[in-house]
Amino acid sequence: MTARRGAMELLCSLGNDAGDGGPLRVVGGLEGLATEDDREGGYQGGGFPELEEVGLVGWAPAKLALDLEEGLEDQEPARFEQVHDGGHSGPIKIVEHQDGIVLAEIRPGLLKVGLDPFDRQAAAGSFGLGFREATGVAIHSDDRRTALCCGNRVATVTAGEIENPSPSGNQRGMGRKPIAGTLLKPEIRSWRVDRQKMNPSARATIWDLSGQSLDLLVLGGGITGAGIAREAALRGLKVALIDRYDFAWGTSSRSSRLIHGGLRYLEHRRFRLVGESLAERAVLLKTAPHLVRSLAFLFPSFRGDRVPRWKLELGLAAYDVLAWRGNVRRHRPLSKRSVLDHEPLLKEKGLVGGALYWDAQCDDARLTLGAVRAAAHHGALVANYVCATAFDIEDGRIRGTTVEDQLTGAQATVRSRVVVNATGPWVDRVRQLEDDSAKPLLRPSRGAHVMVPRSRIGHHHAITFLSPIDGRVMFVLPWGDRSYVGTTETDSEDAPDHVAATEADMLYLIRSVNAVFPSARLAMEDVSVSWAGLRPLLNTDSASNPGDRSREHAIVTGPNGLVTIAGGKLTTFRRMASDVVDQVRAILDARPVARSDPMKSRSATEPLPGGDAYRIEDLFARGVARGLSEPTVAHLVGQYGSETMAIYSLVSEWPELKEPIHPLHGAIGAQVIHAVRHEYARRLDDVLARRLSLTHETRDAGLDAAESVARLMGRELGWDDERRQQEVDRYRDWVRAIPMGRTLSSR
Repeated sequence: MTARRGAMELLCSLGNDAGDGGPLRVVGGLEGLATEDDREGGYQGGGFPELEEVGLVGWAPAKLALDLEEGLEDQEPARFEQVHDGGHSGPIKIVEHQDGIVLAEIRPGLLKVGLDPFDRQAAAGSFGLGFREATGVAIHSDDRRTALCCGNRVATVTAGEIENPSPSGNQRGMGRKPIAGTLLKPEIRSWRVDRQKMNPSARATIWDLSGQSLDLLVLGGGITGAGIAREAALRGLKVALIDRYDFAWGTSSRSSRLIHGGLRYLEHRRFRLVGESLAERAVLLKTAPHLVRSLAFLFPSFRGDRVPRWKLELGLAAYDVLAWRGNVRRHRPLSKRSVLDHEPLLKEKGLVGGALYWDAQCDDARLTLGAVRAAAHHGALVANYVCATAFDIEDGRIRGTTVEDQLTGAQATVRSRVVVNATGPWVDRVRQLEDDSAKPLLRPSRGAHVMVPRSRIGHHHAITFLSPIDGRVMFVLPWGDRSYVGTTETDSEDAPDHVAATEADMLYLIRSVNAVFPSARLAMEDVSVSWAGLRPLLNTDSASNPGDRSREHAIVTGPNGLVTIAGGKLTTFRRMASDVVDQVRAILDARPVARSDPMKSRSATEPLPGGDAYRIEDLFARGVARGLSEPTVAHLVGQYGSETMAIYSLVSEWPELKEPIHPLHGAIGAQVIHAVRHEYARRLDDVLARRLSLTHETRDAGLDAAESVARLMGRELGWDDERRQQEVDRYRDWVRAIPMGRTLSSR
């Protein structure tokens, strides 16, 4: 048996022992094996390279389950009373690399895998109420076959793809049994498990965090903190990432959802910022194509505009030059007639021409989540709903951080050599934990947006325009069958925990778009939802207009060593992360800071989860074959990319999960399960607002789906009826607090 990376990994899915419902995967690894047409199997001892020590953590179950979630879903499992013969007909995708086993002594043996129903009650008794419900294939420990003489340690290997399962030559190997029919069974003598490394989808518990001696603790699970954790993990640091709320709960899910160079920054001659932003746009279009997509923008020019047509043309030419090889497409100047051909409903009076240019749009919350998951994949401990409450300072340095789990109330101290404050609009509050006399770094501004029916505006492209009210650059952006308008830029004293669009914000946005699309006649009751985030702008700029202030970032080290990153923008999060990790490495190595080139980092080329190469046609065909509608398949592929197969596997395992969770939205039940198992969702609004976007994409802000989603989450997380109802009531209260143009249903 040859493997693309010379390895095969078999995954067994367990519930974790922390009671939070996430799966724990245990791996048996075979490396360098070749098949032999010998049904009794063969001696394998000489086929193994040097073996490494590996380890286990968690409960020692009497019965395991082989989880058929990703990649093995098309393999017919062997029944307990029979073992199939014959080779596998095609490539087998191995799910994910697992390298977290340490210090386990084992003696491998072969087991048959049957189709007996998984004993959930027994499992719950062994693992606690948090053990998730799942169908699986039972592994019978009383049915042994010939042991493979490969020593008493298992090598840690990288998952690959089995390319050629046919026998070749005189190589010694296993008998040609199907992969679903046999399994290496570790007989554990001594064991200890690192749950997070074993399963990077598991939310780290407070005890996981306190049980480690870290190089770096990152506070803040927005795009900046997630990027720092990913970059640090890629560079080999022991890192943990925590957030008081959910990942992307704050500004990172309340942006304009644009990955762009910042055309308007050229007015202020911030050429370096624009050039860096355009380079980062090119990186994200390649590494996260399912989350970041190019988008055509039409910029109309009207007589009397603050930016005349000639200046617009000059700025777009500079934009193309700064993008250089990373440009999406060169801009195109348009005459008045051409502008109206592209957008017939634009105001004709005063129109003198315009231009078509290209930038990119993203799902900001899912982009943040992708960075979090990428960090975890490379060994970072990640935990939402964990709050830093105090610093332990010894000899003038922060040596530990007191943290509290917001879901359980448990407290512990996390030891780390460096702490980074990447909390966005909360950075000044966190700095005061270190030094209560610290002067504010930020001068936040509130950016508000409103969502309206796209048909009311009737636009075909994204629209960039200057508000006739005050000349500010604004956008009308398509989002499915809806459009959102933004953004305002207002100095704000709002607490970051409670920022929201005001009535004045919404009226300003509606009036601005009505001025350039007169037939829209939007009114407050057309606003289905609004959102606002605080931009953590630096308080070092003399500009009185928030829109004129710099989007540059700054790194500040406090008197006791707290490293704070402030400022910046969504598009440049990876570059900000590189600068912070450079600073951290300098502290750890006790040397001056040496700036690295972000374009040479692994993060510049390594795809985010779901961003691997895939054929859309194949994913569509597989989805339709499972009984999913074409619109549903398009929705899934557009959201998950190459990870869409994980959703399909859940549908195959649990057919009722292919049903929509909301009558007016494409999301299905399998996405809810995936969000809990693999995307750290722990509360109802985590799923409805930030994993599936029903809050923004349905007229009722997802209320119609609240009870069904709570039931699915409850089955995974062990919620009783009371807890489930609490989550539904909490979500309803949260939605009703969002400023909207009309009253929602009270259901």
